Amino acid sequence: MGTSGAGPLEGIRIADFSRVLAGPYASMMLADFGADVIKVESPAGDDTRSWTPPVDEHGVGTYFSSVNRNKRSVVCDLRTSEGLKRAKELALGSDVIIENFRPGVMKKFGLDYETLHAEKPDLIYCSITGFGSTAGAHLPGYDLLVQAVGGLMSVTGSLDSEPSKVGVALVDVVTGQNAALGILAALRHKDATGTGQRIDVNLLSSLLAGLVNQASSTLATGEAPQRMGNAHPSIAPYETLATADGPLAVAVGTDRQFGSLVRILGVPELADDERFRTNTQRVAHRDELKALLEEQLAKRPAAEWSAVLSKEGVPAGKVNSIMEALDLAKELGLDPAVEMADDAGPRTSHQVANPIHLSETPASYRRLPPLLDEHNDAAFTPLPATSTGK
Repeated sequence: MGTSGAGPLEGIRIADFSRVLAGPYASMMLADFGADVIKVESPAGDDTRSWTPPVDEHGVGTYFSSVNRNKRSVVCDLRTSEGLKRAKELALGSDVIIENFRPGVMKKFGLDYETLHAEKPDLIYCSITGFGSTAGAHLPGYDLLVQAVGGLMSVTGSLDSEPSKVGVALVDVVTGQNAALGILAALRHKDATGTGQRIDVNLLSSLLAGLVNQASSTLATGEAPQRMGNAHPSIAPYETLATADGPLAVAVGTDRQFGSLVRILGVPELADDERFRTNTQRVAHRDELKALLEEQLAKRPAAEWSAVLSKEGVPAGKVNSIMEALDLAKELGLDPAVEMADDAGPRTSHQVANPIHLSETPASYRRLPPLLDEHNDAAFTPLPATSTGK
């Protein structure tokens, strides 16, 4: 089933109590590199199991499949004493716990960090929340809500349109990446000291950190950036420009690239125009520049401009669909997708490949996204002794 072999996280067991996206994304990234991830689900299963359509050829929701490969599913009904017993056994038999319940819920079940740490001092415990566990503990952590109150929507869209969300739950993804990084750092600390620790990651802080230059400019100037459509606040031309048949993304970051761009477009004199000679001047006169460039770009379709500009070292490309983007990555030899097959049956799953490439211990694709409670008692088998921890 896909690629196999020992990964750098082999011997690490993760009890994943999280649902939906941020937590499952983090645990899948770790599972791809060999961690044994036990997905602990309620009798109803992860919410995303029912988020359909779309579904794959076997009727499995593609949302669930996108973040749950390489895991084993076990149902623990935390409302029952037997379910709690099983959940605690899994927790204490693991190196890492990931959870994204509302603050206080895991404590109610006796599965909070303080309770488990007292019995297992080397436990690493990662909590993912929407707005932290103090004054924002009561706020629901939905990606759309965080994009809105966290400022991302305020800089997404054009100035004459309503604020827009990004077309994917990007805040959840960034938060999942932060959670995975925090877990890896905690595992390194455990290797060195033999002690575990608690990791707190929240969606709002992850988004604010992910706003990078937009957030830093706000802190430095006290002024809120405005929506600029596809334009860049500090670089020009760095946006989509109209061509004969559709938009072309042009990402000119240097004066040399600008000179090449206007030469290819047949207006080399623009490179010496006082309005456009430097990036600072181009930013100040971006509307005039855009009109002049689009006048030339209207003579040919986007794909043709993309080919000729790219050949001359000018960053440019037409706006692809996701399928076209996958095809492009394949043409470039990036192997963007894998097909996983079930050794025990007819199921298959097409998956986007892990983007992290390690030369000696690459990601592996061992298990299809699991059916609910597919692995039951098998998940309680102790892992062999590992050299991690002390």
